[in-house]
Amino acid sequence: MKILAVIPARGGSKGIPRKNIALLRGRPLIAYTIDAALAATSLERIIVSTDDVEIAAVSRGLGAEVLMRPAELARDETSTVSVLQHVVAELVGTGYRPDAVMTLQPTSPLRTTTHIDEAARAFANDPLADSLVSCIEVPHVFHPQSVMRLTAEGSLVPFLDLPQPGRRQDKGSVFARNGAAIYITSTERLGEFVFGGRLIPYMMPEAMSIDIDTPADLAIAERLLDEESST
Repeated sequence: MKILAVIPARGGSKGIPRKNIALLRGRPLIAYTIDAALAATSLERIIVSTDDVEIAAVSRGLGAEVLMRPAELARDETSTVSVLQHVVAELVGTGYRPDAVMTLQPTSPLRTTTHIDEAARAFANDPLADSLVSCIEVPHVFHPQSVMRLTAEGSLVPFLDLPQPGRRQDKGSVFARNGAAIYITSTERLGEFVFGGRLIPYMMPEAMSIDIDTPADLAIAERLLDEESST
């Protein structure tokens, strides 16, 4: 299976200025995703999609291909699917068409080469899969059957109209996307969605699922990387 990896990295950001090239342990944040992708055996090509010349230069210096995107695809409201469609359309124009597109957000620095290759293998091994998303299991205290809402009168009632289980083991497992660490989409379905259709999961540890959005997230990621390097 020909899998194209796309790393969407626009120049603008709110929580952290110039987030995609903010330093994490002395390296640009995007470097961790590019390094993991380049070491993967499952990816045929790796392209950074950006509107920013500095991000483009950093990405090329790290060994990734770069495709500059137009300004209208670099707004706050720009959807990921429109960015992926732009990349694929440009490549198809050169005669290259992948079977699937893997989206790797640069804000997931603890996602590893192993995660990338395992997710790609899971997708390739399911001939009916339209898409894949990396997930974590939702902690039992946040289970939908445990979640409550506050009424106008100030009392708590179950959020779902279901009986609340009294024991942890009575709750079935539920899952949540883990900050867009890995998406895979069949190219045939890319005109409709990034994830949808027959969607299959790839489970990741919660500790490796951090999604960088604030300076506090950067500090947590740095601590986790420090701990990993010391073991």
